Amino acid sequence: MTSSIMFESPEARARIASWYERFRDRLTFPTEAREVATRFGATHLLVAGPEHAPPLVCLHGALASSAHLMGELGALVQRFRVHAVDVIGQSVKSADVRVSPGGPAYAEWLTDVLDALGLARVHLLGVSWGGLVALRMAEFAPARIDRLVLIVPGGLVTGSVWQGMVRVGIPMALYRAFPSEKRLARVVAGMFTTQDDVWIPYIGDALRSYRLDFRLPPLARPETLAGFTRPALVFGADEDVQFPGAQLIARAKALMPRAETELLEGCRHSPPTDDAFRERLGARIGRFLAPPAASPGLAAPAA
Repeated sequence: MTSSIMFESPEARARIASWYERFRDRLTFPTEAREVATRFGATHLLVAGPEHAPPLVCLHGALASSAHLMGELGALVQRFRVHAVDVIGQSVKSADVRVSPGGPAYAEWLTDVLDALGLARVHLLGVSWGGLVALRMAEFAPARIDRLVLIVPGGLVTGSVWQGMVRVGIPMALYRAFPSEKRLARVVAGMFTTQDDVWIPYIGDALRSYRLDFRLPPLARPETLAGFTRPALVFGADEDVQFPGAQLIARAKALMPRAETELLEGCRHSPPTDDAFRERLGARIGRFLAPPAASPGLAAPAA
């Protein structure tokens, strides 16, 4: 690789690819790796769960991957056929391209993924940047979504620019320029609710390896979401600097009348990464997604 839109160097890419394998090795259940073609390039994903269970497509946050997200899904993997997709421009496993976070590009990309998987209509879950991608799908291809789950999503609200710079932006810039454990701790303190010995060093490497792309996307509006009438479940975090939880919940209710909402108390932008939280969140999402008896056949026959 002589040049990359996403990575600072070939060595940086290799470093993140190694982290991907480490996160996948942590999974306690079997996964199948797949790659599908889209108009924007190859897209990788991990598949897990009962083969004939309802399909749940999951989209990870910025600088993460399918393996990162799979490990946080708790019991959902036991109840659904989970397709954790590596978002283009935000994962080492998919095409080294980036698309505009506004407009239909992300919806076109995800439509291609669903078509390649033979999935006509799915439950869709997005976290942070993945939540932004899921919102674009709700705007431009709402018929492909049965139920929508958004966890601290981008694209609904923006936080205070000053608070964001002081608590996240400046510490991140200082860490990238002069990396140290102390400076990484300052970055983590503004973003993470809990800390562990895998996620935190990974974030340190990711911040120094990726060419960061945190363009602020246009926010969803009533007219852009008018075609989405399906049930939604939206989680905000009360200590989230990027997307303040109370504001996020209020706007989700205004934009999606059928939305259920929950404010995660004592949480920063990245929710807890412990088993107790995973199980609680997975159980809440599972209750929401449990399809009624009158709604069989979310998946189309494989192409």
